[in-house]
Amino acid sequence: MKTLKNLLLVPLAALSATLAFPGHAADTELQLVIKNHQFQPAEIKGPAAQKLRIQVHNQDSTPEEFESHSLKREKIIPGGAKATILVGPLKPGRYEFFGEFNPATAKGTLVIE
Repeated sequence: MKTLKNLLLVPLAALSATLAFPGHAADTELQLVIKNHQFQPAEIKGPAAQKLRIQVHNQDSTPEEFESHSLKREKIIPGGAKATILVGPLKPGRYEFFGEFNPATAKGTLVIE
């Protein structure tokens, strides 16, 4: 009887942990490229009230810093490297970001709908 009880409790505990602490699998992932000192695409869209993972691939040979005052994020991405920026959940709106090292050309917007 004790073995049957243990067999039932282990899956139940795993299910409870999954429900209490959902993983990153439910996060929405957005792709962003830095090329020629510009963000491509210049506008990305994501859903409201969800955590977002912005995957940034810097295809330039020089570093760039992803910076956003409205998202409260900044991250240096070396040339040829990739980085993940976690944001959210966010309310609907427009959130501007820019490249700190090339602010005249590296500009973008995250639109939350």
